[in-house]
This record gives sequence, C-alpha cells and structure tokens, in this order.
Amino acid sequence: MSSNPTTLETGQHAEQLACEYLTRQGLKLIKQNFRCQRGEIDLIMKHNKNIIFTEVRYRKNTSFGTGAETVTYKKQAKLIMAAQFFFQKHPEFSYSPSRFDVVSISQVNGQFHIDWIKDAFQC
Repeated sequence: MSSNPTTLETGQHAEQLACEYLTRQGLKLIKQNFRCQRGEIDLIMKHNKNIIFTEVRYRKNTSFGTGAETVTYKKQAKLIMAAQFFFQKHPEFSYSPSRFDVVSISQVNGQFHIDWIKDAFQC
C-alpha cells in the first residue's frame, strides 16, 4: 500500500488480510466482492459443508467503536438479501448450511488485530 492509501485501497487490503486469515483457519474462498443490486458481500467462504458470508470492517482507530459495531441492522438486511441472491445464482450451494460472520480489523501499535466473530447475526 502507498503511504496515503485511498479508502478503496485500505478496504481491499483489509479484505485481503481477512481472506488470508480465514484461509489459515481452514476456510476456502468461493467468491470475493460478490455484488448485486441488493448489496455486496466481501467474502464468501466455505468450511466443510457450510457457506460463510463474511463482512470485513476495518478501523484505524477504535475510539468510537470497533468495525464490528458498525454492522448495523440495515447493513445486515442488505447482506441477507445479497446472500439470498447468491443462492439463486448458485443453486449448487443452496442446500448448504450458512451463516454470517464479521471480521473486524484494527491497528494496535502499528500491528493489525483481527477479531473473527462467527455467526455474528441471524436472518
């Protein structure tokens, strides 16, 4: 990343960190940045037979809350609708159990801290 990364570059870097972290935990990437009219899902991962829809949030400063705390009810509703659309487009996964996770990334003393919240909300 450049010395003054844009918001997009910062978001892409956070998503890459999250993807690498989840891969090390045994998950496999199905799709990154799945977009539709209903919303966007940062990472769609598979673990065993489970499909995991993952929202990645980055906060340089957590004084006003963590990234996970910014996943509002409205954002959750958009993620749920996007996940439903994903299942319509990819019926091969439609009978798989699924969940919604949040990966919150922050910087502490120049080091990235990753907080993986499994099953962060229900549909």
